[in-house]
Amino acid sequence: MALRGACRLAVIAGMASGTVGLLWTAAVPAQYGGGGWGRGGGGGYASTAQQAADYGMASVVRAEGYANLQNSQAAKNWEQAKTMEIENRMRWTETYFAMRKTNKDARAAEDGPPVTHEQAIQMAKMAAPPRLGSTQLDPVTGHIEYPILLQDSMYDPYRSKLDSLFAERSASGGSLQYVDYKEMQTTVSNFIDALKEHVKDYAAGEYGQARTFLNSLSHELKFPTG
Repeated sequence: MALRGACRLAVIAGMASGTVGLLWTAAVPAQYGGGGWGRGGGGGYASTAQQAADYGMASVVRAEGYANLQNSQAAKNWEQAKTMEIENRMRWTETYFAMRKTNKDARAAEDGPPVTHEQAIQMAKMAAPPRLGSTQLDPVTGHIEYPILLQDSMYDPYRSKLDSLFAERSASGGSLQYVDYKEMQTTVSNFIDALKEHVKDYAAGEYGQARTFLNSLSHELKFPTG
């Protein structure tokens, strides 16, 4: 609408210009006694008011046609840009999910087939510490034969507590209340923590033997006595 209004003003301006040109054309021959600028003198002005109006209307038509062409081209450019944006997003999305699938397939190939229930049980048994022999833990009396390193006097409180708890466990036929079970587990855990504090004081072999023994002692609580 603004463009058309501007074009109409151009028509009026053109008409006014044409009228002025017409008056100038008529005035020049009268003043200088010559003639022919308007009709054939080659000045390029309109010779009549109607011709000036025609020139102005032609300018309006050309301006509107140029504006429509520009608007059409702008619309095409916008559509092309939008199409390219959508295509780029689609390519990015396809690439993203393709990479995810590739990574997932690669991890699955590295991991191998899923572990079965039977395999999980077998691995748990393999990872568990070895059970204590009857010379290490008497199933009848609950007597515990500790490795030499764990017989140090600094560990007396832990040994005394465990000796009492395991003796009570054997006397009861191996049945334990949950509170007793937790107390035994906690005592063994505290024993291990005390051993860790002195790890630098022991040879690697002796420390490993003592640590394995305590792990096995804790593991024995999961099995009945006898």
